[in-house]
Amino acid sequence: MNPIRFPGKIFPSAGEDASASLKSADTEQTRSPTYRLAFTDNDFMLREDLRPVRLQLELLKPDLTLQEHGIEATLVLFGSARTVSMEVAQQNLSRAEAAAAADTTASNQQALQRARSAVKHAHYYEQARELAYMLSNPNCQGDACNLVVVTGGGPGTMEAANRGAYEAGAESVGLNIVLPHEQAPNRWITPELCFQFHYFAVRKMHFLMRAKALVACPGGFGTLDELFETLTLVQTGKVQPMPILLMGEDYWRSLINFDLLVEEGMIDATDLDLFDFVETAGEAVELIRAFYTDD
Repeated sequence: MNPIRFPGKIFPSAGEDASASLKSADTEQTRSPTYRLAFTDNDFMLREDLRPVRLQLELLKPDLTLQEHGIEATLVLFGSARTVSMEVAQQNLSRAEAAAAADTTASNQQALQRARSAVKHAHYYEQARELAYMLSNPNCQGDACNLVVVTGGGPGTMEAANRGAYEAGAESVGLNIVLPHEQAPNRWITPELCFQFHYFAVRKMHFLMRAKALVACPGGFGTLDELFETLTLVQTGKVQPMPILLMGEDYWRSLINFDLLVEEGMIDATDLDLFDFVETAGEAVELIRAFYTDD
């Protein structure tokens, strides 16, 4: 006796109904915006009242995609969008030196100083690139090698990390965001793992949802925002402890007086143990490995 085969589904999918709705007769009623299916009605979806729905969609879309790709553990790398590679920094410095030598005006001298500073910070571009390469390389061994690189998806240090993963032949994630000025994802992100956000809050949540380690290279307001949110969440127990590594001790200590926070009683001395300073990609890899290695 042959077994009974029940249908896999009894309701049409949303996609099937969306296609079917396009075949409706053209009448005064069907042309009315109210007749559109709610989930295909952009005007409706963009209403102020629908913000909670958009928040949920922005949370779900990347989460489901990362699940489908089997991504469960990530290395998050923050840093300035203005940092450039050493090659580009050296080229810019050569041009600035030539311009300053030909014309000693204040503007050229300032440009020369900025070019020299860019060469100094290019070190962090290269370290971010190397770190991503080391952890994404097929020959990498240990738990730290199971981490997928995640960045903010933009230029600078973010580009460096996505680039390092790409050069190692691995996938990497970019979490881009719509800004008033032009914002485009860097070309090294895995296209299927390149996301665009409207809400900063949801984007920052995605940074941490799968994070097992975080490395912050020198950066500005955005980097500070992302770093201190992570430190706060770990400090308050809202997120499990993880390696939080600050690349470039001189930069971070010059920027933030951590000891003052302890002296003034604003944080406990033990809170300084939430993070470590590193100078190179190799140091970062060793600390991440040590954190997840059983004694």
